[in-house]
Amino acid sequence: MSNNDFTYGLATGIAICAGLFSLGAAFVYINNQRAKNAKAIAHASQPLALSSIAVSDDRASTSSFVPNETHKISPDEPNPATLVRLQHLFEVNGDKLSQIAKHMVAEMKKGLATDDSTLKMIPTHVVRRPKGDETGSYLALDLGGTNFRVCEVTLDGRGGTRVRQSKHTVTDDLKNGTGAALFDFFAECVKQFLLSDDQKEVTDKDLHTNEFKLGFTFSFAVNQVSINSGFLMGWNKGFSASDCVGKDAVVLLQDAFKRKRMNVSVTALVNDTTGTLVSHAYSAPDTYVGVILGTGTNAAYVEKIENITKYKKDPAGAKDMIINTEWGAFDDEMVVIPRTKYDHKVDRGTANAKSWTFEKLISGMYLGEICRYVLVDLVKTGEIYIAGGSKSKTLSVPHAFETAFMSRIERDHSLDLSDVRTVLEDLMHIPGTTLADRRLTKAICEMIGKRAARLSAAGIAAIVTKMNKLDGCTVGIDGSLFELYPHFSNRMRDAMHEILGFSAENIVLEQARDGSGQGAALIAALAGKLTA
Repeated sequence: MSNNDFTYGLATGIAICAGLFSLGAAFVYINNQRAKNAKAIAHASQPLALSSIAVSDDRASTSSFVPNETHKISPDEPNPATLVRLQHLFEVNGDKLSQIAKHMVAEMKKGLATDDSTLKMIPTHVVRRPKGDETGSYLALDLGGTNFRVCEVTLDGRGGTRVRQSKHTVTDDLKNGTGAALFDFFAECVKQFLLSDDQKEVTDKDLHTNEFKLGFTFSFAVNQVSINSGFLMGWNKGFSASDCVGKDAVVLLQDAFKRKRMNVSVTALVNDTTGTLVSHAYSAPDTYVGVILGTGTNAAYVEKIENITKYKKDPAGAKDMIINTEWGAFDDEMVVIPRTKYDHKVDRGTANAKSWTFEKLISGMYLGEICRYVLVDLVKTGEIYIAGGSKSKTLSVPHAFETAFMSRIERDHSLDLSDVRTVLEDLMHIPGTTLADRRLTKAICEMIGKRAARLSAAGIAAIVTKMNKLDGCTVGIDGSLFELYPHFSNRMRDAMHEILGFSAENIVLEQARDGSGQGAALIAALAGKLTA
């Protein structure tokens, strides 16, 4: 055998051995990977422990937890079964939101055709929006609910305003007393406002001899027959003043001014949402929707007059008109929105039971009361405040748990939820709360607040769809919920994406501060130009 033959045979043998070794290593690797994958799948199928979830904002998902018998609940954790049950009650998923928006569009069309619809879709007679170059100083009276304001609005002609105002609280006695007493209070507030002007001296004689023009933002459902005439269809927001329903709100206010010997002419009756839309359009011309999310709630938008088939007047060449939807009454028939037993309890405790039920799910006047009913129920079942829940008399008082408390609770991110403890123990007089109690309370506030934001978003999505403005528009939103409640605006934006998809990027939700007062002044000043 030659040396070349030996060398060739040796090399061949080594190559064959190396190949066999590689095949063996690959076989071992594949078997090991199969074993690892099997373990991973088995691990993934196990329930996720609640304590392993990082709780942050509303991305902490209680619904993803599946309790099992082997899970040991920490004394600092809320009962997982309680969390899951409540989450199921208050959760409104994307599919349901889309159904709600679709149903609202159908109801809007009905309301534009007839006054017998649940959604009243009231023509406001405002047929144009401001251009931003208007100037002058004008008075406005703004009744939005518990708070009442008198404003003097100065327009600078460049989309900017300067406002002098006085704020007042409408007491329960005034809300539920006589209509004459309520409107006399409004007139007296206007009188004192004019007399207290630091820039110019105004006397009682001036109030009688000089003429003052005023726009009246009246945030209740009216059958508006002209720009300065509208008949109250019914009270809400806790009002029940006598001798007002069926009466012209402008006449009621005008008569009060006469009793005070004041020469004030109410030149415009404006809903707060209409005022918000017009005011925001003064600085943001692409504004086509105005929304109130505060003590109460409502929305107004720009509709083509040809679609308002119940409107029989000559529009004098105008093509569009602002419509006051009065969406607080949406789904009063309870067809599409899921309600909990707590929602029904809140409704039964109001002066207008079985009406304005949408408002009772999303507005600031009612969210705290929904939360209170949940807490009372959990105290009875022994799922919360075991040490002192039954000792709190405050918890049993209607409306004692304010929506402002919910806002404060959601804003608390301390490890021991110290501010939640302050609300519960110092304000609600519930002694000895545990960390688990406080965490459960915060979770409940998040569920109720999140649902309100998502339902609000469904309403806006419906309006934008009805207007065919998915390619872009601005929504001016006034009210304490949108402005101050933690995460409310972001939750709305998230829901808009679920309903509208990528088109939601074209819809701008903007804070419209002080929209209702400025809007009333704008419409009063420009009544001849903006109205039909």
